[in-house]
Amino acid sequence: MPWDRNQLAARAAKELQDGMYVNLGIGIPTLVANYIPEGMTVTLQSENGMLGIGPFPLAGEEDADLINAGKQTISELPHSAYFDSAQSFAMIRGGKIAMAILGAMEVSENGDLANWMIPGKLVKGMGGAMDLVAGVKRVVVVMDHANKHGESKVLHQCTLPLTGKACVHRIITNLGVLDVVPGGLKIVELADGVTEAELRAATEATLVN
Repeated sequence: MPWDRNQLAARAAKELQDGMYVNLGIGIPTLVANYIPEGMTVTLQSENGMLGIGPFPLAGEEDADLINAGKQTISELPHSAYFDSAQSFAMIRGGKIAMAILGAMEVSENGDLANWMIPGKLVKGMGGAMDLVAGVKRVVVVMDHANKHGESKVLHQCTLPLTGKACVHRIITNLGVLDVVPGGLKIVELADGVTEAELRAATEATLVN
């Protein structure tokens, strides 16, 4: 069976390393906070001005003043720090964040990313994704392999407005894990019960050995 949202988040959490400063994007990536391995120290940064994000609060323990960039209630930790947007983006643009785990609408075989808008749809703004993909050291995308119409989101070329060019290093979908390498994408891992043939058939992008 393909991975569900929580299994995707748990797989993405395996990308974390002790001591990392990491930014989690809106959607499935926010769930990664619940799967940080026990004993590992990872500091999560939110571009709305928080460093040191804890797991999602239990029902009844929410604090409406504590939210992430996706406006979800979160928890704080003893070492949490708060700052303004300018300081937050100074960290991102200054290369202080080791990795961003982001959602996506489309990713191309050379690592182009489209995740901020669909033409004709009302959006509030581009948010911090463009700064993140330009400023962090490693970009990992977590998303469904196909859209709601069953069409591949892993493409030769993105059709939607780009967030960044050649910025994605690894793609984790509900079917498996792909790395951006010269000439296309390389299969790193298959989701439980998914065959290589199934992944290849669901992928428009060039897959290399």
